[in-house]
Amino acid sequence: MQAYLLDFGNFMLRWLHVIAAIAWIGESIYFVMLDNGLRTPKAAEDRDKGVFGEMWAVHGGGFYHNQKYATAPAKLPEDLHWSFWKAYTTWLSGFALFILLYMANPSFYLVNPNASWEWAANMSGWQANVVALLFLLGGWVVYNELCKRISPNMTRDGLLSVAVAVMMVVVSYLSVQIFSGRAAFLLTGAVMATAMSANVFFWIIPGQRRMVKAMKAGEAPNPLDGKRGKQRSVHNTYFTLPVVLLMISNHYSFAYSHESAWVIMSLFIFAGALIRQFFVLMHAGRIQPAYPIAGTALIAVAFWVAMPTVGASAGQARMSASVSLSEVQPIIESRCVACHASDPTQPGFNAPPAGLAYDTGEQIMEQMHKIQGVVASGYMPLGNITGITEEERATIAAWSP
Repeated sequence: MQAYLLDFGNFMLRWLHVIAAIAWIGESIYFVMLDNGLRTPKAAEDRDKGVFGEMWAVHGGGFYHNQKYATAPAKLPEDLHWSFWKAYTTWLSGFALFILLYMANPSFYLVNPNASWEWAANMSGWQANVVALLFLLGGWVVYNELCKRISPNMTRDGLLSVAVAVMMVVVSYLSVQIFSGRAAFLLTGAVMATAMSANVFFWIIPGQRRMVKAMKAGEAPNPLDGKRGKQRSVHNTYFTLPVVLLMISNHYSFAYSHESAWVIMSLFIFAGALIRQFFVLMHAGRIQPAYPIAGTALIAVAFWVAMPTVGASAGQARMSASVSLSEVQPIIESRCVACHASDPTQPGFNAPPAGLAYDTGEQIMEQMHKIQGVVASGYMPLGNITGITEEERATIAAWSP
């Protein structure tokens, strides 16, 4: 019953997380599109009252006329729209999922026993939880300090963008060295997602509140609040696609179990940012096919880098003496079936992970290459909880139909 309740809680939290994320990302992309699609107002009276740009649109059978003021309108309505709860709900539900799925069993999901750094490989469960929390907090602190120190007045945003890109490469590298592969991808995405939500909480919304307060007091708003909010919003929009990719990466072991996983992750992050740039420019009326082409090229390079992991087992099998299913099946039954069974015996599992059950030889053969890939790479069994030996890994690597 406890495993079932955990699964149900996971299911509902994921749904909430996806609902909030869709609402937040959709609204964010819409406002970036709106901002980039503005044109100089044609009516003189609009320009005279401070309208900076306008956009006419048609959608759902209706016509819309959006206007943006250079500083602020003469009067604000009482029902001013704010955008923040979607961001907060996305982060809070995501963090709750992280606690439920990873921090509840850190030795299983966070610790990487094959980590090249000895202290990381020997972390206890509670230590892994603390390091994961510090990783998220540290990511936000470093990112925020880069913004404040490199471009405090929003005059060197190009240099800041380079610095943030370098930071994400470092984050990718460190996450892979410290945590298990799947957790590394997730935590790298969570660092960006945390920065996105924190941007809203610490900078965008407080700046907007100060602007509204000044207007209601008959004072001129501080233009830096608007510029800073725009800066952080732009960062958020470029983080969006990489975060989505990293959050859905946990079922694709060829990427996160590869010895160069941090390179693959970095390539995916830059590919997502380039593809997002295409849409940003398109909404500004400038079609630049070079950006999605460059993004696709990076994805192709990431696939090429990952190829040795995908093909390693088959290549090793050809070079080694043939190993049959009858030799491999007892190993899988003793090392894998506690989790990967129709009725798992491993505590905390109500169903086989990813729906993969290895109760029969036919089921095992259907997943032969996937089993070889994750076992040969050392990613599975998670945390080596079942104590698989190197000889057993070699036997599975040499397995052939």
